[in-house]
Amino acid sequence: MWSNVRTSVKEAPPTFKELRRAYGFDEVAIVPGDVTINPEQVDVSFRMGQQELTIPVLAAAMDAVVDPRFAALLSSMGGLAVLNLEGVHTRYPNPAEALDEIARTPQEAIISLLQKVYSAPIREELIGQVVRTVKSEGGVAAVSVTPANTKRFAPLAVEAGADIIVVQSTVTTARHISKSPKGLDMADLCRSLPVPLVVGNCVTYSASLELMETGVAGLLVGVGPGAACTTREVLGLGVPQVTATLDCAAARETYLRRTGRYIPLIADGGIRNGGDLCKAIASGADAVMIGSIFAQATEAPGQGYHWGMASPHAALPRGTRVKVGSKGTLRQILFGPSSVTDGTHNLIGALTTCLGVCGASTIKEMHQAQMVIAPSIKTEGKQLQLSGQV
Repeated sequence: MWSNVRTSVKEAPPTFKELRRAYGFDEVAIVPGDVTINPEQVDVSFRMGQQELTIPVLAAAMDAVVDPRFAALLSSMGGLAVLNLEGVHTRYPNPAEALDEIARTPQEAIISLLQKVYSAPIREELIGQVVRTVKSEGGVAAVSVTPANTKRFAPLAVEAGADIIVVQSTVTTARHISKSPKGLDMADLCRSLPVPLVVGNCVTYSASLELMETGVAGLLVGVGPGAACTTREVLGLGVPQVTATLDCAAARETYLRRTGRYIPLIADGGIRNGGDLCKAIASGADAVMIGSIFAQATEAPGQGYHWGMASPHAALPRGTRVKVGSKGTLRQILFGPSSVTDGTHNLIGALTTCLGVCGASTIKEMHQAQMVIAPSIKTEGKQLQLSGQV
């Protein structure tokens, strides 16, 4: 006789969201190529609109990193520094005083001080002044504004001689809902400005594709990986930088096939050393934007400190201040000679060597380099280094 007792079978619960694995710099490695090239024979130049840089490196639009003098210095070395038009240089006639106060303040009081410093109103007359200062020093004037202030500040900067406008916020999209009867239209902005427009930041295929379709000259990739950024802790937002770059690079290739127009990607944030720079390029970036490493330059205005600035909300921490120290000159950081073993010196030497080992003669050829998932890449066989016995 059959039993009336039913066998209980547990069914898998329905899925609410599908999660996929995403990867950061420490979880991947670049595979060497089958052909090698002498490093001095590779070309790492980078073009954005009509601007061509001999090295694919931008300095982040942060007050601890870029002032007019630093911008001119990096320009002379082939890179590009972006100056923040909503930082201390447009809030104070003498920004050095604010920078000194930030550097002197004890750590326990730094958040309230940063909120106070950046609550001072932006003075429009200082926008043209700081742009003209960069130009008078011989630098390329690239300046950053947030979407909310772009329509007011971008024309003033262009009138003063700005060469590149960067519209930058924690997350930027082509479609933004606000109370304004007519919000910021990226396509209109691209048509109205006589200089290249670079937009960021984004991390997804769909958002980056929509931004490219507005006519931008470049796209910043990355949400939250910066050393002084608190976005991931405060808001829970972000995608690990390798995956974010791969997804945005896929959008770039889709857009290129549709239009024949190539939009360069700039990996912004999380670059801690030459290895990260190389991995960003291999993931599909055409250039990188660097903050903390450049904040370590003796010429940086942060005096050995670095702090975030991106939050539009006055009551939220505007990033945290971190002590980075001064590790060498800007030339040492870019071209060596190295005096440290952590990869923060001779970034361009690292990049050209990596391209050569992968058989890539250009940045675009480096995009074809094979990569592998390798979470032990920085620890395998390194027990003496990890234990400090070096």
